[in-house]
This record gives sequence, structure tokens and C-alpha cells, in this order.
Amino acid sequence: MGATKTDLFTKQQNDIANMAKAIAHPARVAILQYLVKKNACVTGGLVEELGLAQPTTSQHLKELKNVGIIQGTIEGTSVSYCINPKVWKQYKDLFNTFFKDVNPEDNCC
Repeated sequence: MGATKTDLFTKQQNDIANMAKAIAHPARVAILQYLVKKNACVTGGLVEELGLAQPTTSQHLKELKNVGIIQGTIEGTSVSYCINPKVWKQYKDLFNTFFKDVNPEDNCC
């Protein structure tokens, strides 16, 4: 979507689209699931867990870090990653608002 067209939509619609885009790759979903499962800073193991090359894994980590859903710290030559709880909650709240319950008894085409 061109930058000139985003003004046609609400802030919430743009936020949801941007968040969805950030996690719209199965490798990124797998990274997030792995970090949530570990519930700690992870230094290694992602390449083996994903089965992707190191540069590919690093690129996905970079994308997730750029949107703030993960955070990382550098200690010497190693980088540790974990879920950013504040941003995770923002994603959760926004998607929960978006995915409201649908009443199955409502008539729909």
C-alpha cells in the first residue's frame, strides 16, 4: 500500500495492518512461538529450531526487532533475544479488539 493511501484509513486500521505485516511470515511466527515457549532470553538455538540459514534467521529477527515485538541485547559477540512484553500486550490487545466474537446465530449470506 502506497504511503499516500494510508490516510484513507483509521489509525487502528493502519496499526493492525502494520502489526499483521510484521508477523506475516511463518518463520517470524515460529520465532515468536519459540521465544514465548522459552520465556527467557535466547542466545542460540534459533537457527537449528527453524532450519533456516543464519543470515535468513538474522533478517527475520531484525524485522521483528524493528517493530519492537522482540528486544535484544548484545554481549560481546552474542546477541540475546526475548519478547518485549509491552509491545506483545499491544499486539494482543489490538488483535483481540479486531477479532471480536461473532454470534453464530446472526444471519449472514
